[in-house]
Amino acid sequence: MGNYKYITNRTLRNKNNEEKGRLKAFVRNGSDTAEGEYECPECGHKDRINQVWKRPFSVRCSKCGFLMKIPKLKNEIKKKG
Repeated sequence: MGNYKYITNRTLRNKNNEEKGRLKAFVRNGSDTAEGEYECPECGHKDRINQVWKRPFSVRCSKCGFLMKIPKLKNEIKKKG
């Protein structure tokens, strides 16, 4: 990961559990700010993010207010397994 302490590129689900959105985010070493972009799975709105990074990580759509929660990958894998 080199210059980054966190990188994610995830497919997001809407309220009907359909995979319709996307989130790409990264946090540079020495920073506590997540940068990236998303496509809201609920309304399709696309926007950029620049917000404090903390776990659990989540992003709220700037158009419809839908909360996109990003679980740890190991927890997401356990649910599918």
